[in-house]
Amino acid sequence: MNDTKLPPPLPDHLSADARSPHHVAAVFEHEVGIRLNGKERHDVEEYCISEGWVKVPAGKALDRKGKPLLIKLKGRVEAYYVSSPSATPDVSAGLPLATPVDAPTDKPVNTTA
Repeated sequence: MNDTKLPPPLPDHLSADARSPHHVAAVFEHEVGIRLNGKERHDVEEYCISEGWVKVPAGKALDRKGKPLLIKLKGRVEAYYVSSPSATPDVSAGLPLATPVDAPTDKPVNTTA
C-alpha cells in the first residue's frame, strides 16, 4: 500500500567521497542536511557527530589530484534528512499552516516616507 522507502539511519561518521570507508551510498539516495553550531551548512564533505567536526572545502584550492582541500571545523554537529517538498502540508487537505507572529517592539514604527 505505502511504497515509500524509509531512509537508513544516519551514521555517526559519513563522507561524500565514494572512495572513503565512511561512504554509505544508501544514505545519499535521500537529501541529507547538516547543522554546525545551530547553523545549516550546505558545503559539508564529511562529518563526525561524536567527535564534533565537519570538513568543508577551503575556498578554491585544489590538491594535486584535483580534489578540493578540506578544512576541519569543530562544534556541535547535527545530521538530518531533509523532507521533500511533497511532504509539506497541503492547504486543500485542511491542515493549518504556520503563520508569522508579530513580535512587540519597543520602538515606534515610522510610517512616513
